[in-house]
Amino acid sequence: MAIMLFLLLLGFFLVGVPIAFSLGLASAVTVWHGDLMPMLIVTQQLIGSVNSFPLMAIPFFILAGSLMQYGGISERLVNFSNTLVGGMTGGLAMVAIVTSLFFAAISGSGAATTAAIGSILIPAMMAKGYPGSYAASNQAAAGALGVIIPPSIPLILYAIAANVSVGDMFIAGILPGILVTISLLIFAYIFARKNGIGGNQKSTPKEMLLAARKALLAILMPVIILGGIYGGITTPTEAAVIAVAYSFIIGFVVYREIKLRDLMRILQESAVTTAVVLSIIAAAGLYGRILQSLRVPTMVSDFVLSTIGSPLAFIIMANALLLFVGMFIEAAAAILIFVPILLPIAISFGFDPVHFGIIMVVNLAMGMFTPPVGLNLFVASQISNIGVARLTSAILPFVAIVLVNVLIISLIPALSTWLPSL
Repeated sequence: MAIMLFLLLLGFFLVGVPIAFSLGLASAVTVWHGDLMPMLIVTQQLIGSVNSFPLMAIPFFILAGSLMQYGGISERLVNFSNTLVGGMTGGLAMVAIVTSLFFAAISGSGAATTAAIGSILIPAMMAKGYPGSYAASNQAAAGALGVIIPPSIPLILYAIAANVSVGDMFIAGILPGILVTISLLIFAYIFARKNGIGGNQKSTPKEMLLAARKALLAILMPVIILGGIYGGITTPTEAAVIAVAYSFIIGFVVYREIKLRDLMRILQESAVTTAVVLSIIAAAGLYGRILQSLRVPTMVSDFVLSTIGSPLAFIIMANALLLFVGMFIEAAAAILIFVPILLPIAISFGFDPVHFGIIMVVNLAMGMFTPPVGLNLFVASQISNIGVARLTSAILPFVAIVLVNVLIISLIPALSTWLPSL
């Protein structure tokens, strides 16, 4: 029955069925054909998979990201980042990366980061002389910081699936996120230097202070959110609600970029995104329940432990698997399906659950800018009017950079565990 479950899922993927429906249909057909459980349990499991208080943080963070996107936050963060690194060689590409880092700490969404920052900086980079394929690829990769830097929806999902603290996962993502950012900045400098692309005019200290003052309220938002969580004042879900209220006040009252007529569009877009994410979570929860009932995690664990003799061999295998999975399956579904399979094996080899969670999330972050289902790549393609097929070759250096970072994160647990241990 396990083989049937996998083959059905693969078949639905190949004919282009959306991932949530692929997971749900494969599960339902397997349950019906194998008489594994009453069909009523299928419906109950779908509902039960999303009936979780920590999951309530997801729609609120999505809404907060939408409010920030419409609230003039991205322009102020771009201007602030430009005063910091815009005058360096490759400055405009660096601005895209640094701004994405700031915005990721606000929205928690890779696609929202790519859309909000890319709509400003991809055309600006192309006007500056950057190849369009590089500009789009740089933004697509930088947008993936949205799922590594807290707050992050995949980090929340992993915490729920692995039964670890959401706060620990959030703080564990900070150093790996900074590591990936620095790597992208170095590549931006090398690319610009090799292609003779200079930076903008260097900003004066006065201009830096002015840009910082204008962006201060936006920069304070992740401080307030994460400070409330780590200070024990709020839960992640309560912090997400505060993020919505804070972003609305900034965008509507302070910056006055959000108009009343925009609110319905913001709510509609957030509702659609939330429905897509939660549909995937519900279907993936059902799929995972069937995997558990078929004892697939136990069988895989026994096989791996009997054939792989070292933690290094396991983590190499796990990274290769997650990289491949991320190319075809959304991060939310991949986490809920593979955490029950891989985490017990990782723990048996001595890996900390928080450390392994960061390895998994960074791997799946690559899937956001790799074909065939890399959402960031499609967003950047739409903004730049460059086909995904042409961007595929341009994105390869960024995949290699993040892959090297994954290996570093895998081999140096302290990058993920040091801050939570404090």
